[in-house]
Amino acid sequence: MQKNINIQNKKARFEYEILDTYIAGIKLTGTEIKSIRESKARITESFCEFNEKGELFVINMFIEQYSHGSFYNHQSKSERKLLLNKNELKKLRKEVQNVGLTIIPLKLFITDKGWAKLQIALCKGKKLYDKRQVIKDRDHKKSLDRLKKSYK
Repeated sequence: MQKNINIQNKKARFEYEILDTYIAGIKLTGTEIKSIRESKARITESFCEFNEKGELFVINMFIEQYSHGSFYNHQSKSERKLLLNKNELKKLRKEVQNVGLTIIPLKLFITDKGWAKLQIALCKGKKLYDKRQVIKDRDHKKSLDRLKKSYK
């Protein structure tokens, strides 16, 4: 079993402009945490939404069914509640409703105490020309690094 579990959403930094990040706990069942400890989870297509009670849920987070689970096994794609402070929830809800921003999970990890945490970000979607600029800058940086390396 791996010691460091670090499942990342690499697409999020390319698709969205990240404005603010938060660390949230996740309400999980026993078989879900066992699958996460085996690194059998994906957060690439997931996003976060508020329900009518003002609670924050992560949607489309895929956690593979536990291999040694019985009929108590969990559903692989279901809504999972995120645990944040009341003030953080109010701030996030206000930003999402008024400004039209989205909440995207960036990283799923396990702390030293064994708790599963999800790093979420308040994001604004990038336009196509912004994405092209990022690709262009990355290519320029690679070519400059190659030139520097060849002169040394």
